[in-house]
Amino acid sequence: MSTRIVIADDHPMVQAALRSALVAVLPDLELIACRSVDEVIEVLAGDRHEVDLVLLDLTMPGTDGFAGLFLLHAHHPTLPVAIVSAKQDGETIRKAITFGASGYIPKSLDLPEMVEAIRCILDGEVWTPSRSGISTAADPDAAFSARLASLSSQQLRILTRIVDGKLNKQIAGELEIAEQTVKVHVSTILKKLGVVSRTQAAVLCERLLSTGTRDPG
Repeated sequence: MSTRIVIADDHPMVQAALRSALVAVLPDLELIACRSVDEVIEVLAGDRHEVDLVLLDLTMPGTDGFAGLFLLHAHHPTLPVAIVSAKQDGETIRKAITFGASGYIPKSLDLPEMVEAIRCILDGEVWTPSRSGISTAADPDAAFSARLASLSSQQLRILTRIVDGKLNKQIAGELEIAEQTVKVHVSTILKKLGVVSRTQAAVLCERLLSTGTRDPG
């Protein structure tokens, strides 16, 4: 049976490097390249065959930081998703694993190491760099991240636009839904997150979902 991996990265060179490395060592491999999280969701929705793993860049068109990871989990909660990113600080890696990533693969790894990491993840392990500096202390973000995980995919899309400072009318236009529908979703989002205003929700989510400085690729 073939192994099916989605590479979600808008950099053609990264896609090409991963493709050449993986095809050389994994038999019967099928790779699907996507340039946005929405494209990944479309592929997964329209595919009759199960995808074994998504390799997700942290900075993708339409999403930034960990919003893409939450969106994929909202649509496909049991699908393994591994982060592949230029960022490799311990705090970012800790957040990724807390938010349900099956692994964290820095782009600075050489290709044989990347392949070995992907093999481990496909075998059901959670893979992180050996010197990632992840703290073993209690995670202060765990409770709030669990609340975020309770949001539906549409609510997550609305929340990311609230974080961007967009008004209900703008959100309705972008998502092609009624403004009243947006208002209902916003009320539900605030209730699920345990906050009293969209400003409070935006501040908390921006801190939680952010990876700090922008991922260079």
